[in-house]
Amino acid sequence: MKPTVHDIAAHAGVSLATVDRVLNNRPGVSIVTRRKVEEAVATLGYVRDLAAANLAKSRTYDFVFILPANDNSFMAGLRAEVLDAARRAGMERMRITILDTVAFDTASLVTALDEAEALKPAGVALVAVDAPDVAAGVSRLRRAGIPVVTLVSDLSGSERDHFTGIDNIAAGRTAASLLGRFTGGRKGTVAIMAGSMLVRDHRDRFEGFAAVMAADFPQLTLLPVLEGRDDPLHVEALLGGVLSKAADIIGLYSLGAGNRGLVKALEGLQPGRRPLVIAHELTPVTRAALLSGLIDAVLNQDAGHEVRSAIRVLKAKADGGAMLAAQERIRLDIFLKDNLPEQAE
Repeated sequence: MKPTVHDIAAHAGVSLATVDRVLNNRPGVSIVTRRKVEEAVATLGYVRDLAAANLAKSRTYDFVFILPANDNSFMAGLRAEVLDAARRAGMERMRITILDTVAFDTASLVTALDEAEALKPAGVALVAVDAPDVAAGVSRLRRAGIPVVTLVSDLSGSERDHFTGIDNIAAGRTAASLLGRFTGGRKGTVAIMAGSMLVRDHRDRFEGFAAVMAADFPQLTLLPVLEGRDDPLHVEALLGGVLSKAADIIGLYSLGAGNRGLVKALEGLQPGRRPLVIAHELTPVTRAALLSGLIDAVLNQDAGHEVRSAIRVLKAKADGGAMLAAQERIRLDIFLKDNLPEQAE
């Protein structure tokens, strides 16, 4: 059974009136009590059912998702989650439009933002390229009264309403801690493969990774970051070239996508030459590589949770309500071959 406001009140040890004030962001609740209610919401997995209220008001939400049109497995999965939400949209009185952009292309994204503004939606979610022109486009949407959520990768210096994604600096720090421990004190070099340093999630991951490596594992030297643009063929060519030339590479951090190319490059090495590898996003490709030993650990974010969270936040902004921070926190999962979840049928 779905949790109710009665369950929240019982779990937090407060009255129904207090729960109602917190859920509707009304005054008269102390910080401590508000935190208890928000923690109860997160623990119980309570999701407010705004559909019934909006049905009575004949309210329909038009949302635009701006997504890069590339074929890496994570973005394909993210798109599939948006399409799944679009299929359910009628029941929740929503309409969802997807606008495609060229991956890592500032001009393409700015054009899509202008197209979104012309549609006059109730909210926009975008996978951001971290550039001033994109921030300016987001500002134009906000001035037009359109809420904006950045998805997966954030946007520096912008007026966006919310970022829906993992803490990418923490993700990079986690990757460094895992890789440093796995190498067991050995000296050597570490290769780093990014998609593009134009996007903030990749820069943040590198920042966190480099900081922990410098502080805790000074015996490991970081090679210059390779930028594969999340393209499997480009990733394979770049990594193949570096791995064939540098015999002292004992670690590899793949902080972007394009992992089909990563696996191909690793398969081309003799087993004794293969480095320890930390990658991002649990996909069929990285799952198989974990099981075969080509990849040692995968850091994962739940694309479905991110899409659902973005929709909840945009709905709350459109309604003039408040989001529940604990409910919208995106978790970072660490997978080894020993703790892989079962695959869906």
